[in-house]
Amino acid sequence: MKNLYITVLMFGAVFLSNALIAQTEPMYSQYMYNMLGVNPAYAGSREATSVNFFQRRQWVGLTGAPQTTTVSVDKAFNDNKLGWGVQVYDDRLGVENASGINSMLSTHIQVSDNGVLSAGLSVGLMNYRIDLMNVQGRYTPSDPAFYSNFNKWLPNVGLGLYYNTQKFYAGVSLPNVLKSRLSAFDVMNSGIQKVNSMHLFITSGYVFDVNDDIKIKPSTMIKAVSGALVQADLNTNVWLKDLLGLGFSYRTGDAMVGMVELQANDNLRFGYAYDMTISELKYYNNGSHELMLRYEFSKAKSKVKSTRYF
Repeated sequence: MKNLYITVLMFGAVFLSNALIAQTEPMYSQYMYNMLGVNPAYAGSREATSVNFFQRRQWVGLTGAPQTTTVSVDKAFNDNKLGWGVQVYDDRLGVENASGINSMLSTHIQVSDNGVLSAGLSVGLMNYRIDLMNVQGRYTPSDPAFYSNFNKWLPNVGLGLYYNTQKFYAGVSLPNVLKSRLSAFDVMNSGIQKVNSMHLFITSGYVFDVNDDIKIKPSTMIKAVSGALVQADLNTNVWLKDLLGLGFSYRTGDAMVGMVELQANDNLRFGYAYDMTISELKYYNNGSHELMLRYEFSKAKSKVKSTRYF
């Protein structure tokens, strides 16, 4: 009942938030295995040093479609009371490219026999570039707004809360509170409007034991940004003998997703997801592909095996 109460409170926060604008943050279908990229409070929540690689190619076949690559590492320290993480990323969309590094620090508080509440902060630098001189379809090629390119280093600051037990988790986060990406265009005399602001992410999931060999894990990620509809990923993963995971997701108004995860051994996991577009963009692309690789350096007495579902 306590877990349900926490989830309801977090979902309610979506509708109370009013400080958000059009979406520009990277998207992940396998968010349940890449929460460090969404919520800094996740850093060190597993009792292992975790290294993650993600690569996503969205809307394959569509010119200028998003492509995102991230590499991250995180670990708990100080008797699991604190956690740290580092993420390097490269995010491309059309003539826009954002690459950089974020460092995370989290604090973990044992609030019950099984429950841990974490708060996290991320600080980083982003190199934000736009190749304005190669924008296609310009009405006036000599328009001074497109006469030179844009290249600048900008700061990032993110905040998050994360609560988990061995079978349940819920989190809420603001990955970038500084609205860094297009804010510099406010000083340009062009028709380009500032299209980036804070994004609110809410995540939650639970693991049900069907029997010793089968586990079912429903989960969700809700994304809110003003100027756009609230979007939700509704997911269910079925784990067989803790070795093979099969999943299906529905992303409201956007895509249906199939995914497969393989726990190769106690340390190594592979994942693949395919998004089939169901919006009007389905006529212009061949779907999206996402690859995940995780390797964990864990001690023999680590509890990571009981919490590896998230």
